[in-house]
Amino acid sequence: MARDQIDAEDFARPVRRILTGILAIMLLGLFLLWRIDSPRVERFRAGFIDTIVPNLDWALVPVTKMATMVEGFQAYASLYAQNQELRRELQQMKAWKEAALQLEQRNAKLLDLNQVRLDPKLTHVTGVVLADSGSPFRQSVLLNVGARDGIRDGWATMDGLGLVGRISGLGLNSARVILLTDSNSRIPVTIQPSGQRAMLSGDNTTAPPLEFLESPDEVRPGDPVVSSGDGGVFPAGLLVGQVAQGPDKRLRVRLAADYQRLEFLRVLRSLPGEQITDPGTLIAPTQPPTPQVDPQPGPQSGPPARPKLQNG
Repeated sequence: MARDQIDAEDFARPVRRILTGILAIMLLGLFLLWRIDSPRVERFRAGFIDTIVPNLDWALVPVTKMATMVEGFQAYASLYAQNQELRRELQQMKAWKEAALQLEQRNAKLLDLNQVRLDPKLTHVTGVVLADSGSPFRQSVLLNVGARDGIRDGWATMDGLGLVGRISGLGLNSARVILLTDSNSRIPVTIQPSGQRAMLSGDNTTAPPLEFLESPDEVRPGDPVVSSGDGGVFPAGLLVGQVAQGPDKRLRVRLAADYQRLEFLRVLRSLPGEQITDPGTLIAPTQPPTPQVDPQPGPQSGPPARPKLQNG
């Protein structure tokens, strides 16, 4: 029995070698035939292709079906991605619609109050951010503008979107800006449309909290936050950000400025307001009271005697 198995293996091994050699010779011959540049060989190749290829359509059906299925799956994936993108754009359009409605209402109010004189636009000086001296305990940046450019300590700075901080430290050719996220930053703000006043206190995070709110129940996440102008720290009406609720359930402000890409900052020229010292003509000036002189007591009572005239 073992002898029969050994004989079968000895017989199959040479057969495999012969078949492998024949296949190699056929492939080599086909390669050489395909490489020969001769009119006869070219006609033979064309006749061979015309005879064999049309009869292989049944063999190409699975490949064609598979390619069609792959194309259909890719088209479905593309449609799904486009659907998701359209949903995100729809959400953004809803947000823009709400913002447009708010702007329309504000425009209508301004048209009704068109006789009111608004404050002139603030001029600004643009500076380049030289360095970021942020740390776990202090967050500030350096600008390449200083006292030579007319910069004053305490002026507000903004990027292209919202309020960034204020000038805190001034040199001849540079100035330091303390950011709203710094733990030493405290600015008064107003929450719209409720008009609630609060204090924005930096805590070295990207979303500083709101403190000293009068009525927190009237504030909703998403309400815009602007500077109030109280105390003369910042001009009123500068965009700060939007109200957001933090993980600790505290009301915070999602800042509008892009703190990750602070390249250029605008320093707003906010000159002190004019003080009115003249009371005007409608208010009568106060006059000091007229002092009353008491008569001096004499030795005799009665009216004083008249002098006698002498005839000369």
